[in-house]
Amino acid sequence: MKTPKASRPSALSRNRLKFIRLAEKRINKVAKQLQLIGNLSNKTNYAYADDEVEKMFTYIDSCVQSARERFKSTGAGPETVFTLED
Repeated sequence: MKTPKASRPSALSRNRLKFIRLAEKRINKVAKQLQLIGNLSNKTNYAYADDEVEKMFTYIDSCVQSARERFKSTGAGPETVFTLED
């Protein structure tokens, strides 16, 4: 039996709910990964150079900027794989 049209969620509300569900999930995942990156600052367990840290955060900043721009328009983003090697 089909649901009457009046009680079906509109495509707009389904898309909105999907956006909210995925945005919350993905933002929480990014936040957790950033916390883990912060753990790398423990000099007792890790050795790193200041220029490596700068390179990491420059790349992260460019990824954030690219994602922000995609909400304003369409465009290509930065490289999708990060490496400290040149």
